Amino acid sequence: MNKVLLLGGTGFVGRHVCEKLARLDWQITVPTRRTSQAQHLQHLPRLEVVAADVHDEAALAQLVRGHDAVVNLVAILHGTAAAFKRTHVELPAKLARACLANGVPRLVHVSALGAEPTAADTAPSLYLRSKSRGEAVLQAAARDGLQLTVLRPSVIFGAGDRFLNLFARLQRVFPVMPLAGAQARFQPVWVEDVAQAIVHCLRDPATIGQTYEACGPDIFTLKQLVQLAGRYSGLRHARPVIPLPMALGRLQAGLMEWLPGQPLMSRDNLDSLRIDNMASGRLPGLAALGITPAALGAIAPDYLGQNDRYVTLRGQYRRP
Repeated sequence: MNKVLLLGGTGFVGRHVCEKLARLDWQITVPTRRTSQAQHLQHLPRLEVVAADVHDEAALAQLVRGHDAVVNLVAILHGTAAAFKRTHVELPAKLARACLANGVPRLVHVSALGAEPTAADTAPSLYLRSKSRGEAVLQAAARDGLQLTVLRPSVIFGAGDRFLNLFARLQRVFPVMPLAGAQARFQPVWVEDVAQAIVHCLRDPATIGQTYEACGPDIFTLKQLVQLAGRYSGLRHARPVIPLPMALGRLQAGLMEWLPGQPLMSRDNLDSLRIDNMASGRLPGLAALGITPAALGAIAPDYLGQNDRYVTLRGQYRRP
């Protein structure tokens, strides 16, 4: 039996990975600060939820011990420079040290399109610069023996996502959609395909030392994705999408940052839109892992139109 430690296992991608590993009879450990966040995983066989702070290096070393592999899915989209550094740079560094010190050299790390170790100082946003530095830290550890595989997904869609669902719900509230970065391009990838890629990497030693770009088959502008989200969610009348100049978009995002809770959009998100979120063509993709990625149009209409009727604007489920 294989044993895997899954950091970020309670999240959107993590639950899909847990389900796939459970079907393979793997033993899964999911650490979380609050075990209540893992209730949706408790039914899975051979899965153990552990209350722990993964940022505590001593606790992380204890968690890693005895496992065959580790998957790191921990990430944030919003925050200060310090928060991005803590999550995307310091945590991978602690994880690499813990793995190497405890004889667990296998690590699958989920990064992001646009991240590149050589771009740690030049990427346009705090998010991408921190993701790039995190990869650089892990590549250095790989030279010391860490058996590393990196996945760089585009924006991930699927039932319960906080991307297409957000745009669908905004269009149910507002008569028009003012949109900064409207021409930024994306290559959205289905969450099931990303989860399958992670599992494949865990099972196939040939993926060690590789970096893969996880993208769907189609490219869309942000404006097109907003329009599709409205159409797939069943809106009778399309909401006009009004492209905003970047300066006005930054003002809008700055105001959103002052709202309570996680912002719907931040200025750092807009900075990330300065580069397209699509495959570079320089690295292997999902096809190299034996995966034919699903098209957005084959998946999104079902969950936007039916399955997620009770998701709020901030992505939290509520019952009717």
